[in-house]
Amino acid sequence: MRRHFQMFAAYNRWANTIVYDAAGELSPEELSRDTGAFFGPLIGTLNHILVADRIWMKRFTGEGPAPASLDAIPHPALPALRAAREAEDARIVAWIDSLPDAAFAGRFTYLTVTDMRTISQRLAPALAHFFNHQTHHRGQAHATLTALGKPSLALDMIYFQRTEEGRPFA
Repeated sequence: MRRHFQMFAAYNRWANTIVYDAAGELSPEELSRDTGAFFGPLIGTLNHILVADRIWMKRFTGEGPAPASLDAIPHPALPALRAAREAEDARIVAWIDSLPDAAFAGRFTYLTVTDMRTISQRLAPALAHFFNHQTHHRGQAHATLTALGKPSLALDMIYFQRTEEGRPFA
């Protein structure tokens, strides 16, 4: 099971790089233009993905920053946001790599952000949500980029699996 989640951690890092490369081609006005995505402009969507990842990583590891709001904007400028994203992706990959196989069947307990409830659940289903959440909002980022007239991005996992980084998982 660890190998499965290692693939998702590597895929997310790869896909985030593609999205951030495309976002880097935008003007500040385009980055902040609200195109109707759930978190508004692209900069809001990209910040949300980082914020949610930090919240979950705090739950999983007990370490790191955890914003108090899902719509927080810790990095309003793309260069700082990209650096934070790259650091968080490296952190996620390293953490998944460090887990023993038995950890995936284990449970963990955390406090929710939105309604302050204590939840206990198995790690593997929570990780499935964690990685799916990134994919969901990257889809919104992709839609925002195409709404701004940018070329469509090839983010399907099969494309990742065909890269040098993804080939070990194919």
